[in-house]
Amino acid sequence: MTWQLRRAQPADVEAIMALETHIFENDAWSTEMMARDVADPGCYYLVAFPPDSPEHIVAYAGLQAALRSPESDIQTIAVAEEARGRGLGRVLMLSLITEARKRGARETFLEVRADNPGAQHLYRSLGFEDLGVRRGYYQPDNVDAIVMRLPIPPAEMQFTDAAAAPPAADPAAPAADPAAPAAPARPLNRTNPLVLGIETSCDETGIGIVRGTTLLSNTIASSMDEHARYGGVVPEVAARAHLEEMVPAIHAAVAEAGIRLDEIDAIAVTSGPGLAGALMVGVGAAKSLAVALDVPIYAVNHLVGHVGADLLRGEGVDTDAPLEYPTIALLVSGGHTSLLLVRDLVSDVELLGETIDDAAGEAFDKVARVLGLPYPGGPQIDRVAATGDPTAIRFPRGLSHQKDVAKHRYDFSFSGLKTSVARWVEQKRDAGETVPINDVAASFREAVVDVLLTKAVAACTDLGVPRLLLGGGVIANARLRQVAQERTDAAGIALRIPPLSLCTDNGAMIAALGAQLIMAGRAPSTLDFGADSTLPVGLIQA
Repeated sequence: MTWQLRRAQPADVEAIMALETHIFENDAWSTEMMARDVADPGCYYLVAFPPDSPEHIVAYAGLQAALRSPESDIQTIAVAEEARGRGLGRVLMLSLITEARKRGARETFLEVRADNPGAQHLYRSLGFEDLGVRRGYYQPDNVDAIVMRLPIPPAEMQFTDAAAAPPAADPAAPAADPAAPAAPARPLNRTNPLVLGIETSCDETGIGIVRGTTLLSNTIASSMDEHARYGGVVPEVAARAHLEEMVPAIHAAVAEAGIRLDEIDAIAVTSGPGLAGALMVGVGAAKSLAVALDVPIYAVNHLVGHVGADLLRGEGVDTDAPLEYPTIALLVSGGHTSLLLVRDLVSDVELLGETIDDAAGEAFDKVARVLGLPYPGGPQIDRVAATGDPTAIRFPRGLSHQKDVAKHRYDFSFSGLKTSVARWVEQKRDAGETVPINDVAASFREAVVDVLLTKAVAACTDLGVPRLLLGGGVIANARLRQVAQERTDAAGIALRIPPLSLCTDNGAMIAALGAQLIMAGRAPSTLDFGADSTLPVGLIQA
């Protein structure tokens, strides 16, 4: 199981308190205290949840850190029993320490029960030192509190730790012969490689670890909350967030996978397409890590990585059936809407069509803004559309007329649809009429789903490929998955949809593609590759 983190909101207090009163039976905070801290801008609270169930909070943690204050305090941390033993506590602690550093703190403090050796071990492993004891601090149990302090290190990327460091030289040992040949490098495991993948093409810092096709870890740190105030992704904000989250995410992924960094066989990283600044952070981190560990690096294509996600096996995966070739892949996200013909994952991927303006996910965000719904727009429109009539308004289907088929048979366009919705809503408001938001959302969603699947099924039929794979964050849309199943069943096409946690941008899919390249005998990338925001899909490895 993998978890996602986001900043806690006042609406989360009830779920947080359910955990609080269960875990801390005798000394739980009051609801009023918790609500005050969650809403306080001088505090920073995180919640963790399964990717497919954001309302199911399995852990939370809180930091008190006034801006530019040299001191900070970790107020609380709790992990539900179902989520323990998987490194989630370490992930939360590293995230709080990172936030404290961002706010200018140079040290952070905490108190831990003297009868909780597991928590003490975690804190000491992160560098906390004992300062003293407060006798009988936890009442009514009369348990002592151990006060601990962490000097917050600067933000340099320190990937390795003592477990992976080489042994110190023995001063009594004879000097090495400078003429002696260097020890041979560790041979690359091409049968079942252990690969760490780094994905930073947009607003999510994704770190994944796979062994061959087995998923070991899929850690995602999202900066979505930081972009929400702007109503969309700001490239500079995304790049900065990647820089701040990279090291904690790597450590969290390694902890969840139960491995050491020096066991990694290779690094895989998204080199494009995507936001240039965001890609640069991931590429730089991957190169640094590959050099530090002396392992090969594979620079891979983000879009092809979405197809590679379907190869992964592990908890939450419903099928062990292999991916058959050729297959048609429909990738739909906030930045991309593409239709691919995949003849072979590592050697032959052809772009059949793509959006010529807005991506489908981008259209969801813009229409949500028109309807007064918060960012990100996809889940919000899906929510309100559930009670709307998808046939209430016939919005246009871009590039679907006969005159468009010859040139744009497999291409997409959502800009006109977005404008049509905006004008329809504007006319209603100008006339003083109430805008039926549910019906507008449902009708807009239906138009997007219709054009996506009409073109995808047409590609399968035209090319004689009875297989369709869906990928990308927009695949989380319930109506899209429902109609995809209906239309593929009717056309005799086998439909494949990876788990939703592997549909959004993630490092596991990048690691999976890297592992496939290794097992196919492909040579590693050289270190002279760079971030390429317009990397063509046919270039699978840079």
